[in-house]
Amino acid sequence: MFQQVSIIERIRIFFSRREALPMLILVNIFVWLATLLLRSFAFLFTSPESAANGTYSSGVSEWLMMAFAIPANTGDLLTRPWTILTYMFLHLDFLHILFNLLWLYWFGLIFVKYLSQRQLLGTYLFGGIAGALLYVLAFNIFPVFSLARESALALGASASVLAIVVSIAFYVPEYTIHLLFLGPVKIKYIAIFSILMDLLMLNSGNAGGHIAHLGGALWGFAWVKMLPAFDPTRIFMHSGFSLSNPFKRRRKPKLKVFRGNKPLTDEEYNKLKVMNQRKIDSILDKISRSGYDSLTKEEKELLFSNSKK
Repeated sequence: MFQQVSIIERIRIFFSRREALPMLILVNIFVWLATLLLRSFAFLFTSPESAANGTYSSGVSEWLMMAFAIPANTGDLLTRPWTILTYMFLHLDFLHILFNLLWLYWFGLIFVKYLSQRQLLGTYLFGGIAGALLYVLAFNIFPVFSLARESALALGASASVLAIVVSIAFYVPEYTIHLLFLGPVKIKYIAIFSILMDLLMLNSGNAGGHIAHLGGALWGFAWVKMLPAFDPTRIFMHSGFSLSNPFKRRRKPKLKVFRGNKPLTDEEYNKLKVMNQRKIDSILDKISRSGYDSLTKEEKELLFSNSKK
């Protein structure tokens, strides 16, 4: 019987990496937990009547949405411009954040097999912004939304996640995953199905959410078709942003990385990082299949050194 690495250990290794995918998941979880804590504290200071009928909780939710969800009304948006970013990290319902983070994890792992963590972060942020802009634009153009526009708000990571799903689905359209009850399915069909569902659900009670999803999908498709000539995610490469400490400006390294006698370009360096990540993922898959003892000495050293970074 092969020794198996526990799921707890796999989770620990995954979240110990200072990379975009685990960091995005952690930020979303942290914000969601913060909303739960806020509701708990609000309960302590509410009246017995509000505690009994639960109105204190709806009051907290309304405050959070007014402060951090993106409004459809352009006048309100001008007074709260930060919401174009904060809305994509805000979830109030458990099932909402659960499904968003599961999709982010599954398709994020596929994404970083072929593209970089920096591009994943950029796709999440720019896809979320594209979803927000299309949502606001639609609510201010189409007459059907004229009454709802004054109070409509959007929140959640769905537009950002769909941008990641669509971009990688059309970057490697033949990539196949196995789905329960369906068997092998190419991810391009999953992306197309998701887009069609959002189009068909525009007349539902969550039209704004579906429009935002389509904005994220549109960005993901357009971006991947423009690669490598146009890649706005490069701004994270030159801005000094650091995943290990996003509030501290990254210093330029004193030493340059060389291949032979030639210094590596940023793109070459990122490709080497992606190749290293693929090796780590392969090692983790080998552990899940055959146990830790099946690793070679070199594989164990690589896994250990990577967990220390």
